[in-house]
Amino acid sequence: MQIKLICFLLTTSCSFSVYAQDEQQELNNLKLQLNKISAQLAALESLTLQFESISKRIEVLENKKQGSSVASNVAIIPPIPDLQLPISSPEAIKKDVKIYATIRPTLGYIDEDNESQWDVRDALSHVGIKSTVEFNDQWQGILHGEWGVDLSNNGDFGKARQVYVALDSPYGKVGIGKQRPAQYLFIAEYVDIFNHGNSPFAYDPESLFFVNNLLTYQITQGDFTWMLVSQFNGAQGDNKSDLINGGVSYDKNNLHVALTYTNKGIYENEQALGDNNIVAGSVAYSFDSGLYFALGYQAKEYNRDLSLDRDGHTLDVSMAYPLSKNYKVKMGYFDFDDGHQADQTQNYNGANLTLEWLPAENLRLHVEYLYRDFDYLADFSSLSVGFRYDYSQKWSY
Repeated sequence: MQIKLICFLLTTSCSFSVYAQDEQQELNNLKLQLNKISAQLAALESLTLQFESISKRIEVLENKKQGSSVASNVAIIPPIPDLQLPISSPEAIKKDVKIYATIRPTLGYIDEDNESQWDVRDALSHVGIKSTVEFNDQWQGILHGEWGVDLSNNGDFGKARQVYVALDSPYGKVGIGKQRPAQYLFIAEYVDIFNHGNSPFAYDPESLFFVNNLLTYQITQGDFTWMLVSQFNGAQGDNKSDLINGGVSYDKNNLHVALTYTNKGIYENEQALGDNNIVAGSVAYSFDSGLYFALGYQAKEYNRDLSLDRDGHTLDVSMAYPLSKNYKVKMGYFDFDDGHQADQTQNYNGANLTLEWLPAENLRLHVEYLYRDFDYLADFSSLSVGFRYDYSQKWSY
């Protein structure tokens, strides 16, 4: 009898032990599920707030539209900006990469320095790669590299045109590296429409196209774009900024108007000689008829410490008109004044005329006549034919 009782007690104890273990396992599972639900509710909390705000706004607008007397006594809730939820999953990040090339050889009969010759030249051929990664709504990183290809010199790769990294956001774009300054993007780009390595012809000799060691900031607000750039080149100039260039551009429909200011320190063998101050403006307009007109002007002050100050200017006027679907005529006038006396000056003015044939979207063939009339040097003229073939390919992933 005692043996049976002992067996019964042992069996009962084991049963309670197993039952207790099952309860503990169930408790752990329930806690785990509760934690998961809690995390999901936390993620949805911000969306819930946005949903409630938008619902209230819709209700106010509907009441106002129906002329409800109640709507006049309801305070209008301003629109709630989209809540920026951080992107955590790699699948949500958008990336793309683009490669491109443009090859622009020319063959011309050139009269320069009282000598005539035939010559194959290059109209700024180049290749490049650009990649972006959008890691949040309206936030993206940019990598851009572009290098020249000199067809007049064995087809070798030339110097880097632009190599930089930038961060673009709703608060503007910040870039560091070799880049286009505001002076080119706001002033010269709109008159730079010709198939020539020295275009725009008055802007070209002394002005900014690409600047290395450059910090840039650009932001667009409505129809206005603001840009400020500064060069920090520790190897040259002083230990601070060597160049400051800023401006504002107004662009709406077919109209472009811009103003810029530039200050650049001038050095020779680490010795400061003075600075250049440039105030510039541009206007461009595309008419309904297809006529395009653009003008860029720079007023330049060459300030020198040894009382060798002088004033100069550049003026470029460009026009284009489509003769038909595949033919276009372009015309230009330019005037360059460096402010020097007669024995040093390279002042000139001139004009050019171009006829283009565009058999395909990425293919252009042209004939161009260019004439420069120098005040105190031998005049320049050229008659050339040229090709331009553009290629680009973009991948998104």
